[in-house]
Amino acid sequence: MRFKKLWIIGITLMLSMGVLNTVHAEKSDEVTLTDVQIEEMKNLQQQALENEISIISKYVEYGVFSKEKGEKIIEHLEGKYQTLEENKFIPKWNRKHHKKNDELSE
Repeated sequence: MRFKKLWIIGITLMLSMGVLNTVHAEKSDEVTLTDVQIEEMKNLQQQALENEISIISKYVEYGVFSKEKGEKIIEHLEGKYQTLEENKFIPKWNRKHHKKNDELSE
């Protein structure tokens, strides 16, 4: 009986977290950052990009990725950074990922 109660509480918490995250993501279109916030996010994102590039470079050095694959991954990461910069460092989460399902429903 105790396990059943914990299971129900766990499911309820997971569902409520999903709803809260969805509501929070929808509000991101309304948010604007101040110049100070944009500069801080820019610095943090640049540090993250540099770290990711270092990691990918090490994988190439150790032979985990080919040089071409490493360059492709780095190019993709730099593209993501450019998109963030164009959006003033506010991530856009409203992009649809399942195009096949959308095409079938039309």
